[in-house]
Amino acid sequence: MTDNRTYAQAARAWPFEEARKLVERYKSGAPKKGYVLFETGYGPSGLPHIGTFGEVVRCTMVRQAFQRLSDIPTRLFAFSDDMDGLRKVPTNVPNQEMLQKFIGMPLTKVPDPFGTHESFGHHNNAMLRGFLDGFGFEYEFKSSTELYQAGVFDQGLLDVLRHYQEIMDVMLPSLREERAASYSPFLPVCRKTGRVLQVPVLETNADAGTIVYQDEDGSKVETPVTGGHCKLQWKPDWAMRWHVLGVDYEMSGKDLIPSVQLGNKICNILGSSPPEGFNYELFLDEKGQKISKSKGNGLSVEEWLEYAPPESLALFMYQKPRAAKRLYFDVIPRAVDDYLTFVEKFDAETPAQKLENPAWHIHNGKPPKTASALTYGILLNLASVANAETKDTLWGFISKYQPDANPTSKPFLDKLVGYAINYYRDHVKPHKKFKAPDDMERAALTDLLAALEAAPESADAAELQNIVFEVGKKHPFPELRAWFKALYETLLGQETGPRMGSFFALYGRNNSIGLIRSALDGKLG
Repeated sequence: MTDNRTYAQAARAWPFEEARKLVERYKSGAPKKGYVLFETGYGPSGLPHIGTFGEVVRCTMVRQAFQRLSDIPTRLFAFSDDMDGLRKVPTNVPNQEMLQKFIGMPLTKVPDPFGTHESFGHHNNAMLRGFLDGFGFEYEFKSSTELYQAGVFDQGLLDVLRHYQEIMDVMLPSLREERAASYSPFLPVCRKTGRVLQVPVLETNADAGTIVYQDEDGSKVETPVTGGHCKLQWKPDWAMRWHVLGVDYEMSGKDLIPSVQLGNKICNILGSSPPEGFNYELFLDEKGQKISKSKGNGLSVEEWLEYAPPESLALFMYQKPRAAKRLYFDVIPRAVDDYLTFVEKFDAETPAQKLENPAWHIHNGKPPKTASALTYGILLNLASVANAETKDTLWGFISKYQPDANPTSKPFLDKLVGYAINYYRDHVKPHKKFKAPDDMERAALTDLLAALEAAPESADAAELQNIVFEVGKKHPFPELRAWFKALYETLLGQETGPRMGSFFALYGRNNSIGLIRSALDGKLG
């Protein structure tokens, strides 16, 4: 498909709406640096998490949209704030007692508790890069330590020093009284201990490029702000980075809106335009509480990928980014089937419709031909009824339903089979609870049993679904939804389920007849 820029200019999908901000920003031509710069930030005091994925994938979607709207080159920096001092020891790493001795040290000077890298910062940076590479993101990694020590930020640091009081005037009203009493944008690196110090700055000398601070032992020390001798507090650091690197676009969570506002003011003071931005809503756990790295609630990337393909997680991140969403195991099946639906209908859509299809944004305009004739929900229910522990069990049913399908010819379907078995094992099987049919349900099930026995061997999913409908209509259910709920509870041991005609076709007519008989005889559960 060749994207028409006219369609892209009118596309309402949120990445295109965001990208048009950048088109407007550079409507008179490319910036002096010759490219539009996207940035995502990462604090490497812990391992990469689902928020990291969400930010990078969403930023990538905006970048892709911009590339359809403009010929200006783009770059994406994944920035690691690895010169930050270790504030506390993470609870999910080994050798915690050893790490406790290095509180306050830059993360790239803290020994690696895993013993595999030069430092804890280097270890977590490697994890980040492996994490991003595993998803195929196109990005350039940037290390705070390397840029500070190489002098890349020197001019920005001198600019902060020259505008020291103006920046203090921006920051102080945002701080608690106790914090404000000793606050300075500059965090000197102690010459004796190597620790990043949060100490009062007593004097500033913009002409000499130095500050005088009170060391922890009470002595006065003068140090250059350049060359890695100081780093900035994170909010001024964020703004200085925008200023020096020329960041044009960066998104962040809704909780950081006040920090973005402060950063914008500081960036303006330093003489640069702040980046365009986007504030996404935060994720909630199964109880509706905000997901927190320290609490460990919610769902991790690794957990999601145990039960579903990465494309489904990208879809979850694409959908309604400004709405708070529960991020828990029960959202996974719907996300997978929604993804399959979007991919399946992509080829039949008009050029304009394709730009509104999430599959376009997940796959940069080129969704793969991986659509499955079977939904994740169907596979999950098949695994449940068959009590499947291996892929072979499900493939036994699939190959009868779809003779030309096998793990080699349908590799994506084979992956879905594996995901469905994992999900059934961990999140369905422990909670299965079969309901004994009441008198009305028993009468309907008896009629359904007779109708299936009378159906021709060649009956397909649509015909079987019609049989289910007709049986339900003959019985005094308040609505057909109540009939289907009864089928799910009595035959599958759950409150929701698939199109029963499709399920019966996949499970096989004779097996389905046997399942209904078992329910009527009280042998399920």
